[in-house]
Amino acid sequence: MINVNEYFNGQVKSLGYETSAGKSTIGVIDPGEYEFSTSQEETMHIIEGELTAFLPLNQNWQIFTKGQHFVVPAHTAFKIKATTQTAYLCQYR
Repeated sequence: MINVNEYFNGQVKSLGYETSAGKSTIGVIDPGEYEFSTSQEETMHIIEGELTAFLPLNQNWQIFTKGQHFVVPAHTAFKIKATTQTAYLCQYR
């Protein structure tokens, strides 16, 4: 089954699915700044565009572009900024 997710008044939208490896979402983020919390480890892959992320273990803003990824530990929060629409794949493990 494919799940439809929408956050921040439609500024972040994704489709959720599950494989034998676990749950994932693929989506698009509109320009803006957002904060998310995690219940399990998340690996965020940038497919197109660019995200600036404030990650809990680094405490510094970092830029991630197409082909790069970052990992967010379970039970933490992180902030992201997008200056253009950005496509991503998020894997929950």
